[in-house]
Amino acid sequence: MTRRGWLLFAAMSVIWGVPYLLIKIAVKHVAPPVVVFGRTSLAAVVLVALAARAGALRPALLRWRPVLAFALIEMAIPWLLLTNAEKRLPSGLTGLLVACVPIAGAIAGYALGDHTALRPLRVAGIAIGLGGVALLVGGDLRGDHGIPWWSVVQVMLVCVGYATAPFIASRRLHDVPTLGVIAVSLAAVALAYAPLAWFSRPTSSPPATTWFAILGLAVLCTGIAFVTFFALIAEVGPVRATLITFANPAVAVALGAIFLDERITLATLGGFVLVLTGCWFATRGPAGGPGTGALTSAEVDIAAIRP
Repeated sequence: MTRRGWLLFAAMSVIWGVPYLLIKIAVKHVAPPVVVFGRTSLAAVVLVALAARAGALRPALLRWRPVLAFALIEMAIPWLLLTNAEKRLPSGLTGLLVACVPIAGAIAGYALGDHTALRPLRVAGIAIGLGGVALLVGGDLRGDHGIPWWSVVQVMLVCVGYATAPFIASRRLHDVPTLGVIAVSLAAVALAYAPLAWFSRPTSSPPATTWFAILGLAVLCTGIAFVTFFALIAEVGPVRATLITFANPAVAVALGAIFLDERITLATLGGFVLVLTGCWFATRGPAGGPGTGALTSAEVDIAAIRP
């Protein structure tokens, strides 16, 4: 890769490892619908303006039905579930669990008719990855208050949504500018959550850190993130761009440990290795290389899906 490519790669590895920390900070003082509305509404302002300037809004609006389906499955439902799950789950652990998206993508591809998606190597990857999840859940979630199983289930549902939505994009929106799809999706989700955010608004003013966290989610982790990701794809290609999927969880774990005093245990490290190893094998192509098989279109979009 070029020097610019490496810089963009490093930037995306950090940017999409940060949201877990910011969500954890924000959800301590405001309800999940408020967090989702804040990040989508502010990010929509930025991306809608960019999409309008690029002439990408009209094509997306003309295909509003699949765009809304994409927005529902990729943003509206997953972001609420993820934010609610982080009320109880450590931010670093949440980032590790979300790293299972490529595994869910392989299963989703098979369920949607791609019978080559579950080759033996990929099945082995799925098994390894699920073993990593079991280690994380069993090792990191023991405590006096029991295991927050419902929070784990919510994150797993997030993975399913993140893995399924790209198939809508690749099959129904492949000829629509991606910037337009993302901008319209964010605007639609913001409008949908506006009344929920109003009714669940805090009764007293949250600390400044809460608003800074929501602002960071919107501007850095959503608006700037998508623009940077498009630049990364243009610079290094879609296959290499997907590799940020393997760097984001490490950033999430490190930030959780540094700023929130979250523990990094042997189970955390072991589960991290197993999950990422499983993801690697679950996305291997027929020739042994990533991104060369039938999941290519999904893998590209999966790399763009962050909390």
